[in-house]
Amino acid sequence: MGLLALTWCLGYVNFGIFNLVIALAIAVSKMLLIVLFFMHMKGSSRLLHLAAVTGLLWLFLMLLLTLSDYLSRSFTPQF
Repeated sequence: MGLLALTWCLGYVNFGIFNLVIALAIAVSKMLLIVLFFMHMKGSSRLLHLAAVTGLLWLFLMLLLTLSDYLSRSFTPQF
């Protein structure tokens, strides 16, 4: 609940360019808590760790392909 409150408070405080960095740090810490404790990855077998890492690599591959397609298009304003 503390991280939720911290995220909520971050929406009302202006840290300039560091807002994104702080928000991502909070999001990563929430993700680690969920994966390690709620998904029971902390005491699980190596095979389950391999499956989780493979899923993350697949996610990064899909994001990379999407961003490369998006960034390779030329945008012209249409009037």
